[in-house]
Amino acid sequence: MTRQLVLDLPHRTALGRGDFFVSSTNAQALAALDAWRDWPGGKMVLIGPPASGKTHLAHVWANASRAALHPACELATADIAALGAKPAVVVEDCEVLPRHPNAQEALFHLHNLLAAKGAALLMTAASAPRDWGLTLADLQSRVQAASVTRLEAPDDPLLSAVLIKLFADRQITVSPTLIAYLLPRMERSFAAARALVAKLDAEALARGTGVSRALAATVLDNP
Repeated sequence: MTRQLVLDLPHRTALGRGDFFVSSTNAQALAALDAWRDWPGGKMVLIGPPASGKTHLAHVWANASRAALHPACELATADIAALGAKPAVVVEDCEVLPRHPNAQEALFHLHNLLAAKGAALLMTAASAPRDWGLTLADLQSRVQAASVTRLEAPDDPLLSAVLIKLFADRQITVSPTLIAYLLPRMERSFAAARALVAKLDAEALARGTGVSRALAATVLDNP
């Protein structure tokens, strides 16, 4: 079979509220973010494994609260005064803070600026604040005082919806029978779903075919 040259073209990731599928594994986190005006101290930590939907949910919340989004790894070079002037702020991937010099100090000052005017702060991470390895005691005490909400491991309805969404982000329409075939045969995580969809897309492009059950069988048998 002649394989085609595959170009790594960008694909659009849908991050709107209507694209966020609610199930028993994320409904509690969604409700916690919807109630952001009542957060104790105006702050919340959203925890979930990689590719679990934290970024999507953070975008949903940012749209509702008019928040600015900023990665924790770039806080040390950010204009903290300008960020602190925003109506609300999301700081993503906070578990990396100790690996970036001065990032902890930057978050500490941002926290205080937002708290002083009653603005909300959402922090996302793959683990609980106690596991981030923070070394700045003042920041550690403030972060650990924040409420925590979690995204749990996906159930079948959520994982199905995530697979369909990941294919749709790549402008690929798949049948329900293909999703049903993939579910019991793949690793049950969002990260695995993302990797599988990317591999199926690349293989289909290389072969010049659609994404089918036969192609899925080949890809799953050759990890």
